[in-house]
Amino acid sequence: MEYSTFGRHVAVDTWGVDFDMLNDAEFLQAQMVEAAEACGATVMSVQSKQFEPQGATVLVLLSESHLSIHTYPERGFAAIDCYTCGETVDPQLAIDYLVSVLKPEKTYAKKLVRGLGELKVETPEIKQVELI
Repeated sequence: MEYSTFGRHVAVDTWGVDFDMLNDAEFLQAQMVEAAEACGATVMSVQSKQFEPQGATVLVLLSESHLSIHTYPERGFAAIDCYTCGETVDPQLAIDYLVSVLKPEKTYAKKLVRGLGELKVETPEIKQVELI
């Protein structure tokens, strides 16, 4: 069986997020798994790290690729990205879910269309979603 190399990679910088949310790796891990499920991805494993004095990183390994967040609570900043291979899982849905949870004051996002040759860069529309 031959697989498509097509994939989409959405990266978003969020600013003005609540310190406590960004400084809680356990909370973020639960939200990341929910986000992965919301976009139809298959979670293979999750790894998280709570940093001292603050900050967190959560990596969600997906059958379709990955979802990650790196936080700087003292700056109200989180860097989030989701890359998925194939046509069936839309990484934008995971990003929209996380942005709806974090409620940042500002977001800056780009989407890369990958695996078709030259990388294509787009500016996605971030949408508020109904949380599960």
